[in-house]
Amino acid sequence: MPLFYFDVREGTRFVSDEDGIEFDSLDAAEDHAAQTAAGIGRDNLPNRKVREIVVEVRNEHKQRVITVAILMRIQRVTPLPEPPDVEGSPPIPWIA
Repeated sequence: MPLFYFDVREGTRFVSDEDGIEFDSLDAAEDHAAQTAAGIGRDNLPNRKVREIVVEVRNEHKQRVITVAILMRIQRVTPLPEPPDVEGSPPIPWIA
């Protein structure tokens, strides 16, 4: 079975996989990389410590064959919109 290495980047932090994991196929390694990135993202993205998670998969020759990235991007609208004028607003058709 082919051996794959899963290097992880969390913001500026980098962890290199020196051991690797055997998988039947590149597709199986891709699934593992996606699940790994999603799991790390689930734990780290909401707390704003890290905004991007990258898992790079290398083959048995240590060549990069897959990159999986999870990114959280927040955009605020500026300036903030004004609340609607309730008294002067036209009636809402489905309520009238």
